[in-house]
Amino acid sequence: MTKIVARKSFMLCVALAATSCSPHPQVSPTPAQTPVAQYRGGFGTLAYDPHVPDFATRNFTPFNRQDVVAIAMREWRLFGMPVDDDDPELRPEPTTASVKPERAPGLWQRVGEYWWIGQDPQETEASWSGKYDAEGRIFPFESDGHYAWSAAFISYVMRVAGANDRFPYSPNHSTYINAAASGQSTGLRAHDPGSYVPKLGDLICTGRGGSKSVRFSSLPTSYGFPAHCGFVVATGQNGQPFGRQLSIIGGNIDDAVALTHVPTDSNGAVASADGHSYDTRYPWCAVLEVLYDADAEPDAGR
Repeated sequence: MTKIVARKSFMLCVALAATSCSPHPQVSPTPAQTPVAQYRGGFGTLAYDPHVPDFATRNFTPFNRQDVVAIAMREWRLFGMPVDDDDPELRPEPTTASVKPERAPGLWQRVGEYWWIGQDPQETEASWSGKYDAEGRIFPFESDGHYAWSAAFISYVMRVAGANDRFPYSPNHSTYINAAASGQSTGLRAHDPGSYVPKLGDLICTGRGGSKSVRFSSLPTSYGFPAHCGFVVATGQNGQPFGRQLSIIGGNIDDAVALTHVPTDSNGAVASADGHSYDTRYPWCAVLEVLYDADAEPDAGR
């Protein structure tokens, strides 16, 4: 009887071939090609990127939201788990480089990894770090706005999670916001913040500075604009400081990877039906739904 059962199990695995009987049926034998030169205006040709780890470019696991959230949380823990819920317009500017996490030993190199892995190898930005330019010179901390790495952080997380050609990797958030809004990204779908409830692993985005007036109805824009996005890492929360809220993690917030609480309504939306943001700090212009292959790793914890 045991031999018959074993033989039936074997024959079932043969019949199903690349299914659950195979430990990693989805692994590609060759590295994937990914978009390059995103920030130059187009959405990039495809090419092999030697900076991307093999586990990501060959998709050892399906591209899934569990990994994206876990990677973002890991980077947040690395920076000491800062929480930034104050209004960014009211934050005082640092008066010395020593208080900037991005320039601290061990962390400036991590920012360099965001650039190295997140960007096209041909781009100058791929050689930046948290305090060095492409020539290895320390740039003045007062000039770090020219080396803003929040979009590099988003690109890094998507890269190592295995998004491959589904994401427009760029040093500018507006590149992938516009790609999603125009339908030119196979891995992103843009939604009006008032008509879509963010899920774990999605991105919520806002314009910055003079571009705070950008709204979903303005997208896609014919130009790049300063923006910021964060990964949704918790939903359906009820606590300080907003009561009903969700949590996002983003890069280059007070020069660190930081968590921010975002107020929501009882359904979990971040804006009213007419698109008015519930957050007085951030006029959300879009929620980017990330189109994952799975919600979790099929062999998580094994």
